[in-house]
Amino acid sequence: MKITLTAWMAAALLASPVLALDAATQVLQPKSLEPTTLPYDSYYSQDPEAAGASASPSDAIPEPAPLHAHAAAPAEAIDCSVQPSCCQPSPCCEPCGHSCCLFGDCCLGEPCSLKGLVDPCDCCAVNFGLWTQIGYHSQQTPLSRNFGDLRAFNDVPDQINLHQQWLWAEKVADGSCGVDWGFRFDIAYGTDAQKTQSFGNDSPVWDASTGFDRGEYGWALPQAYVELAAGDWSVIAGHFFTLVGYEVVTAPDNFFYSRSLTFFNSEPFTHTGVLATYSGLENIELYGGWTLGWDTGFDQALGGSSWLGGFSGAISDDITFTYISTAGNFGLRSQGRDGYSHSLVFDVALSNNLNYVLQSDLVDLDEIGQEQIGINQYLFYNVNDCLAYGARLEWWKADSQSFYEITYGLNYRPHANVVIRPEVRHDWTPSDVGYGDGRDNETTFGIDMVVVY
Repeated sequence: MKITLTAWMAAALLASPVLALDAATQVLQPKSLEPTTLPYDSYYSQDPEAAGASASPSDAIPEPAPLHAHAAAPAEAIDCSVQPSCCQPSPCCEPCGHSCCLFGDCCLGEPCSLKGLVDPCDCCAVNFGLWTQIGYHSQQTPLSRNFGDLRAFNDVPDQINLHQQWLWAEKVADGSCGVDWGFRFDIAYGTDAQKTQSFGNDSPVWDASTGFDRGEYGWALPQAYVELAAGDWSVIAGHFFTLVGYEVVTAPDNFFYSRSLTFFNSEPFTHTGVLATYSGLENIELYGGWTLGWDTGFDQALGGSSWLGGFSGAISDDITFTYISTAGNFGLRSQGRDGYSHSLVFDVALSNNLNYVLQSDLVDLDEIGQEQIGINQYLFYNVNDCLAYGARLEWWKADSQSFYEITYGLNYRPHANVVIRPEVRHDWTPSDVGYGDGRDNETTFGIDMVVVY
């Protein structure tokens, strides 16, 4: 059944208008089995007694890169060794008009950065930067039942929001010449902040304190860890983003403005613990570590203690595969019981411009009677460095209730440091229960802008 449904979803996605094919996307709606109302928001309520709800939220698109150069210099004066950037366009870029930038060659180089302005000679080993994400969406994401209830990304609809004002600093440990150390620290503000706080804690520890919230807005400290590296080994310890899944919390590293249901409901966002990476094998990286469950910040809820690890590698020149699992006591997420989850991601380069991604997640919490399955498919077509189209088709099932969504969107980069992401998203469910608020389908328009510094 899984193979049949996956094959159908792949065919449906490939038939999407993104590639202007003739076949129309159709929806397969498997018969729902004894639907029951799911307590989707209890996990985020930080109530240990009501913690058996849906999972928490957890790569990157290329960094934005300059508007086209001014008129080219005479042939004898051109120096093509100059690396183009938004600060210094390359003289090798041919001037072009707006239509050329959209559908022809797009002369984008490296973006300007705060680090480059403050430390242009790169004398300091510490790197740092920030980004701003501002967006508008007409509906709240399904399974977020009330306006601004903080139960999903994009849950404050019909107004312009500052989703993420993000500042980060890091020193990457380089073990190529022996033992080296590093660190990473992130701080975030906006309507997305509460979704990345340590809501897996059962007490107000780290950034889970109510003092970090300001109504629909808030603060979060999603990463704070140290790193040691030597040779092919790297070990981080502290509070860090999960390895699970394909989509991520950080806005510049996703293609779409909205997040999938699987991402928010069946994956952790952060962990506190220790994680080792080994890169000594050809075309493969191994990961293994121990964490205090899901979404904890320097705390252990209900005895949380779990494995986090897996591997990522190339199956062929055009296909990479990543397997990440968590196993053990997830803390609040599993109500102090043992559970298992995994995420499988196949990333396939169909051509130089066309990319397909298949992701499948499983969360098995048998001891508390919960099981969740998600199958997400993505198709991306890069016109040039300025413009790309994308589509996402998703089936997510929780305790015999099925939910579907399909999203069409594009990424347009008018500047090396800026990406604009409009999208149209359709959500629907055949369940009689619907989304628990009287809705069983909706169409959402959204658009955001991410500026990196």
